[in-house]
Amino acid sequence: MANGGVQLLGFCLSILGFFGIIASTAMVEWKASSYAGDNIITAQAMYEGLWKSCVSQSTGQIQCKSYDSLLQLSGELQATRGLMLFSILLIAISVLVAVVGMKCTTCLAEDKQQKNKVALAGGILFIIGGLSALVATSMYGHKIAKDFYNPFTPTNAKYEFGAALFVGWAASVLTIIGGGFLCCNCSTESSGKGPKYPATRGGVSGTHV
Repeated sequence: MANGGVQLLGFCLSILGFFGIIASTAMVEWKASSYAGDNIITAQAMYEGLWKSCVSQSTGQIQCKSYDSLLQLSGELQATRGLMLFSILLIAISVLVAVVGMKCTTCLAEDKQQKNKVALAGGILFIIGGLSALVATSMYGHKIAKDFYNPFTPTNAKYEFGAALFVGWAASVLTIIGGGFLCCNCSTESSGKGPKYPATRGGVSGTHV
């Protein structure tokens, strides 16, 4: 039951990370306009995401505009989009694979060794999906920091980390930890149980002369 609890905990953490990665991908606050330094605080705040940019007025009105053409986007933004979508697709497959291999399900119940291998594969896919999202958010964050400290960037064109980046980082770590729990649980079970052979009887062969 203890191993099954660790397995279920890892699966729940990965599911939470999965929803967080989806939310991060859909959020528009990947980077927000900066008010540091000599920037004058205006009556509006600008946000940019993976799919559209928004302007928030002091009155509470928000106006958003989707990006017109894929060809006009920077290489970093296109790579971030691809990695986040790949992460979501891979983790969705991981959920299905892990459900088949978990102890609390009846799938492959007659073959425990094969069931552990399926759960291990699900954990590995969770880790790869989490790493993909972590690379995407870190790459985008690095671009924001690089432009922020670039002396040639105009003061009113500097951006800071948005809320979506922090959500993406936290969700990626949860997914990786959850996948690690699944992998560790399955590896300890498979290494601890080996094939059992019947004990040989020492006195039988010596009775016949």
